Amino acid sequence: MSVPSGKAWTFGDEINSDVMAPGIYFKESMDVMASHCLEAVNPEFAPNVQPGDIVVAGRNFGVGSAREQAALSFLHLKVGAILAKSYARIYYRNTLNFGVPALIFPKADEINAGDQVTVDPIAGVVENVTTGNSYKVSPIPEHLMEMIGDGGLMPHLKKKIDAGELKTGAAPK
Repeated sequence: MSVPSGKAWTFGDEINSDVMAPGIYFKESMDVMASHCLEAVNPEFAPNVQPGDIVVAGRNFGVGSAREQAALSFLHLKVGAILAKSYARIYYRNTLNFGVPALIFPKADEINAGDQVTVDPIAGVVENVTTGNSYKVSPIPEHLMEMIGDGGLMPHLKKKIDAGELKTGAAPK
């Protein structure tokens, strides 16, 4: 997996999953859903985010309902990584399960909107290319990065099954 690098999009604390995937668009395609990601907080985000760009946020990112579409919106928009001071538990797991690297980043306040940022999830290094500052964070374990590199949990499991590394069938009695 390549090292995500791009423009920083910054958000504050308590960004709710409902603004990542607004309920009014649930019956629409993922294209439509993602096109409204975070529009209530920053209407410029979804139409302007570029593949590889980095989302940087405060505490409890993804709080709210457990809607999978919140994580899928970032995947669909090709966000390179999400850095936040902390995450809502289910949202954090959904981001990884859908193949979006998410790291805990206590120094989120030191990244400004528009800064060029590089994230090495395996080494646990975040570099603000704009300021020259480098930060060490807890890395994403290699086995989870393998899953993310495969496109998320389901593609990863399919790959393992196809390779004969996992057995399918009924659970033991």
